[in-house]
Amino acid sequence: MTETFDLSQARVAAILNRKAGSGNGDGVEAMLRERLAPACAAFSAIRPAKGQSLTDIAAAAARDHDLIIAVGGDGTQAAVAQALADHGADVVMGVVPGGTFNYFARDLGVGETPEQAVETLLNAHVAPVSVGDMNGKVFLNNVSLGAYPEILERREDAYRRFGRRRIFAYWAVLRTLMDLRHPLKLTAHVNGETKQFRTALAFVAQSETQLESFGLEGAEDVKRDRLPLFVAKATTARGLIGAALRLALGKTSRGEDFDLIIADEFVINTDRPTRHVAHDGERSRVPAPLKLTIRKGALRVLVPAEPKAN
Repeated sequence: MTETFDLSQARVAAILNRKAGSGNGDGVEAMLRERLAPACAAFSAIRPAKGQSLTDIAAAAARDHDLIIAVGGDGTQAAVAQALADHGADVVMGVVPGGTFNYFARDLGVGETPEQAVETLLNAHVAPVSVGDMNGKVFLNNVSLGAYPEILERREDAYRRFGRRRIFAYWAVLRTLMDLRHPLKLTAHVNGETKQFRTALAFVAQSETQLESFGLEGAEDVKRDRLPLFVAKATTARGLIGAALRLALGKTSRGEDFDLIIADEFVINTDRPTRHVAHDGERSRVPAPLKLTIRKGALRVLVPAEPKAN
């Protein structure tokens, strides 16, 4: 169920992440001021300083704005979504993609470029949108344990030392897989049962677009506000490389590469009291157990007046 949104009566703040995608924040801000600002009751652009929390900035902006536009990649969108889901009440969220994959923007159908997204904002409706929740932390795309958080750690360390070059992302993958010696031990409590796994990688998905892009099952369950848990059967680097190649080629098999469990919520324990967890391209250390669930309709988001075709 959607409702109309009167942009001409809205106080609007755009939060721009300089690091997202190509980093062309100046061009996007200029476009917003030229094309969107004249249609608003009031408009301001917020450029967070280095080290500032996007979530804190969005929470502060929500106190005196009607619409908060998140300009950046999925990490930026998740940070703003966290603030609005926790503190935003009736504040509406707008999405302008500026990252690499932009799964959240693609899920919403708002457009895959800033230009397309601005066109959506100029003629949009408000729709309730559900988000994933991990121990109170909002996620929009996925939460993963095992190899992927380690890849992110190595990648960010290389970026800090040598600059943000794509070759270092490939290097991070290679080094992590080469060093993968000890599989993750998981205990998942789901649907009244306890399941135990030894695996190199496990993830819970929330983005239907991401699942479809990799040819994985579960997209229809995500649309129904249910969570798919994928547990890789690989326990070694060699097995995970093979699964990754099949995933890239769209030849992944649930029975061969992953165990898949669908549920409304999961409680996951690991063999350590805390674990590095990747969520929407970010990485943090989280204490076990991990409780993963859905906050149904937690956000009010601007979407195209005409729903995207399925």
